[in-house]
Amino acid sequence: MSQLRDKEEGCEWDKEQTFKSIAPFTIEEAYEVADAIDRSNHTDLKDELGDLLLQVVFLSQIASEDNLFEFDDVVETITQKLIRRHPYVFSKKRDHSSSEQLEQWEDIKQKERSFKNQIGVLDGIAKNLPALIRSQKIQKRAAKVGFNWPDHKGIFEKIKEETNELEQAIESGSKESMQEEVGDLLMILTNLAQSLNVDSEEALRGSNEKFLKRFSYIEEKLIESKREFKDTDLSLLDELWDESKKLG
Repeated sequence: MSQLRDKEEGCEWDKEQTFKSIAPFTIEEAYEVADAIDRSNHTDLKDELGDLLLQVVFLSQIASEDNLFEFDDVVETITQKLIRRHPYVFSKKRDHSSSEQLEQWEDIKQKERSFKNQIGVLDGIAKNLPALIRSQKIQKRAAKVGFNWPDHKGIFEKIKEETNELEQAIESGSKESMQEEVGDLLMILTNLAQSLNVDSEEALRGSNEKFLKRFSYIEEKLIESKREFKDTDLSLLDELWDESKKLG
């Protein structure tokens, strides 16, 4: 990477890159790693992990050129963080459960945030996370300090309230109000997922795949009967949808 960024003999594209220009590629590579894992393709996983590692090396090289930090500093930082966040293993060795470690992990992270002047409960949650993941992290933090409903009944009442407000926004015809109320409804749904210990992102990903499978079934049936969606009665599409649900 040092050679690729060399001012005299390096690659013109690589030399032009900055932290901001590389950031989207880093996110993309992380998703491709996750995709390889979902597909249980270990050959692709090996390849994608290399691509992701390249992003770390690339960003570290840019930092080194700006005299900010070196790649070795990155490794040292994560090493110390792992030691600090696993006292049951490194400093205060004793038998422990996964839940105990997770609870201590969160306490240690909270202390680390205070060292960074992140005093607020919700400080330090990355803004560029996918919206569902960020919403669930926000509400998990809020729940940890007691800002949450005591049971699911309160959440369902809030869902009804937000649904009513969305209906009113639709009747008003205000695009801005509709967007706001849809967002509120999505957020309370992620709150429900968080309270049920369900990962919102995983849940929606699963539903996306289920929809794709069922939609593809309908598409195949229409092709077999030489029909197109626009010329097919809604009742038939609904019937085919019910058929597709039997496939899983």
